[in-house]
Amino acid sequence: MGKFAKVVRSILSGDSDSNIAFSDLRNVLIRLGFQERVKGSHHIFWKDDLPEILNIQPNSSEAKPYQVKQVRELIVRYHLSGEVGDADE
Repeated sequence: MGKFAKVVRSILSGDSDSNIAFSDLRNVLIRLGFQERVKGSHHIFWKDDLPEILNIQPNSSEAKPYQVKQVRELIVRYHLSGEVGDADE
């Protein structure tokens, strides 16, 4: 299993929301087909076929736990985990 799949499993498990690197969370969103716009420290993600927009910011090099939860809820709500498979990074 590659790093991408491990990070997605970690996000979906919900056991380590405070231990996800911001760069890993960002890479997951990009690999899931989200587009990104950066304004200062704010990284805004959207996907044309989804009505929601994500706005995430790093907390040092880590992702903020509540934002990891938002990403998890989005993956589950729109069944994006099917797009993950066992892809390697």
